[in-house]
Amino acid sequence: MLAYAGILFIGGDTLLECGECPRPLILLGDVLMTTKIIFVRHGEAEGNFDRVFHGQTDSNLTEKGQKQALKVAQRLRNEKIDVIYSSPLKRAYYTAKYIAQEKDIKDIIADEGLMEINGGEWENVRWDDLPKKWPEEYNTWECSPHLHCMPTGESMKQAYDRIVNTVSNIVDANKERDICIVTHGTVLRALMCHILNKPWEDLITISWCDNTAITIVEFIDDSFKVILEGDNSHLENKLSTFATQDWWKKDK
Repeated sequence: MLAYAGILFIGGDTLLECGECPRPLILLGDVLMTTKIIFVRHGEAEGNFDRVFHGQTDSNLTEKGQKQALKVAQRLRNEKIDVIYSSPLKRAYYTAKYIAQEKDIKDIIADEGLMEINGGEWENVRWDDLPKKWPEEYNTWECSPHLHCMPTGESMKQAYDRIVNTVSNIVDANKERDICIVTHGTVLRALMCHILNKPWEDLITISWCDNTAITIVEFIDDSFKVILEGDNSHLENKLSTFATQDWWKKDK
């Protein structure tokens, strides 16, 4: 055993001695390795602007959505990213392309498990018409989202299980790497319930995030640590989708 400046070296591992501090020594040779995940919601799409329900309807980015995607790519310029995964839906994949171009990453891995909830009969229906046509289902969407089931589509729990399983597989395949995942608002909200280790019935307490908002999470020793949640500070007020809409305030 060697000692130098309060640091003990034993068998190739390093232990930090904390002077008078009663805390246990830290074995650096067994440092827990970190996997970082940067979640990005897609830029504003036609459904967001027109207030039409687009779950797996494959709508394009609006002009504002393209500007948002450019802004988030520039925001991530100095973030280390090894690999980019995206929902194959155009609004997410095109957002990912802006990030890939900024980071000089050639390939984007499209994964259907990252797609938005399948809205079934809700697809392409105006939001204002949903409570008139499906009052019971709309009530669960607003008041008890953990119980919600899309008519002829996915239930919220099915979408939750899908996104959690997909992200778990991505993390397992990319241990100790820095991952960027571009996906959608509803599945991100459901996923955050898992990441924050909240009971499923507390889904309603999870806030919605703006288009191209960033959430950064570290995965360490089978648990998540949230570093940043739903941050849209890269958007000027005129580029924020939420700045021109108020539906998301009602759901808080």
